[in-house]
Amino acid sequence: MERRQIALYLAAIALGAGIGLVLPGSEHLEVAITPVLGLLLFATFLAVPFASLGRALRDVRFLGAVLVLNFLIVPVVAFGLSRFVSGDPGLVFGVLLVLLTPCIDYVIVFTGLAGGAATRLLAATPLLMIAQMLLLPVYLVTFIGAEGVAMMDVEPFLVAFVSLIVLPLAAAAAVQAIAGRFRAARAVESTMGALMVPLMMATLAVVVASQIAAVSNALGSLLVTVPIFIAFAIVMVPLGAVTGRLFGVDTPARRAVVFSGATRNSLVVLPLALAAPDAFAIAPTVVVTQTLVELVAMVVFVRVIPAVIRSSPE
Repeated sequence: MERRQIALYLAAIALGAGIGLVLPGSEHLEVAITPVLGLLLFATFLAVPFASLGRALRDVRFLGAVLVLNFLIVPVVAFGLSRFVSGDPGLVFGVLLVLLTPCIDYVIVFTGLAGGAATRLLAATPLLMIAQMLLLPVYLVTFIGAEGVAMMDVEPFLVAFVSLIVLPLAAAAAVQAIAGRFRAARAVESTMGALMVPLMMATLAVVVASQIAAVSNALGSLLVTVPIFIAFAIVMVPLGAVTGRLFGVDTPARRAVVFSGATRNSLVVLPLALAAPDAFAIAPTVVVTQTLVELVAMVVFVRVIPAVIRSSPE
């Protein structure tokens, strides 16, 4: 990962923050998140050799590492960190909601940028999505009681899965399938490849610009969650690396395991937080705060993870 690209991503975050804080009505940019993120994932999927997806799904050790990390280890970490805000039910709900759900979208992009096994992680996304849909209510009942389940709605998960995974993935597969026969398809591949960095910058800027005002308005209450989300990102690096090693996966796969454990499904669970009752009204801004912390962390991780988990003879 070149320093120039990292600088561009940080600049996009800063630009988004400036727009969101200065321009009135910037929160309406939220409607652009899904289209921009969908295009970014389309470009990402185009770079994935779909012929290798079947082999990736048969990689039981990698899938085991990702599932164990996200659904056995992460819940313990999330519950422990949520104790630091146990006096505020809204903060607890927001922290648990976002930390208990593994990312299924831009984690693939960051994993690829860090030299991780993006193809194998892509193959795991359906399992991750289904597992979190089934297990999130269970964890919320266990950690905060039945009221945590009463507000759950599966529709946002399904909409996000279709719009951010199924449609971009199907479009990319179709383009790859006809690229050998049609020049236009090859032009789409090359164009989207060139647009990867600009699309990532646009995604970062739009997310930050649309959400930064809401965070700043509740900053006093949210400050306590920032160390929680920073601690989560940091802790998941060694936990992910150790989990990958215990399952005996190779270096790219260990990097992918780390990113899967550290990156959360904030863009998907935000609608769930917005639908929460008044008692949990602060939950959406908690989710957004995690997004902002995570975006910075991911840009840093793209540089750090390859240095921490170095290639070695397998």
